[in-house]
Parts: sequence; C-alpha cells; structure tokens
Amino acid sequence: MKREDLSTHFSRPVKYAHEGEEIIFVKAGRPYRKLVPLEERKERTPGLIAGRVTEAFFEALPGEELEVWER
Repeated sequence: MKREDLSTHFSRPVKYAHEGEEIIFVKAGRPYRKLVPLEERKERTPGLIAGRVTEAFFEALPGEELEVWER
C-alpha cells in the first residue's frame, strides 16, 4: 500500500484487527509493526485481596533495605 493510499485504506486493517486478526506490516520483506486486537476489558472485583494485606505491609523498611531502594 502506498503512503497516499493509507488514509483511504487504513480502516480496512483496523477493521480486521477489531474482528480478532493480527495484522503484520512489512517493509522490504521484513516485518516491522504489528496491529493486534485489544484484549477484552475484564471486570474488576473489589476486595479481591481483602484480609491478605496485614499491618506489617505498612511498617517501615529496615535501614539496609531502604539503602538499596534509594540507590
């Protein structure tokens, strides 16, 4: 596809990706871009880790570990 045709025809590969296909763009016989469909948005479940985070999570880190993070 030529550059001038892109604005006219780009909706076609986008449509195919929306329908679930992977589109590989090739230049000089080598793949250089991939157009893929987005994953379905997953519904978030509030409170999924309720009760798994203890008060220890909020305690200050030991000095040696803080030094490592501050490097």
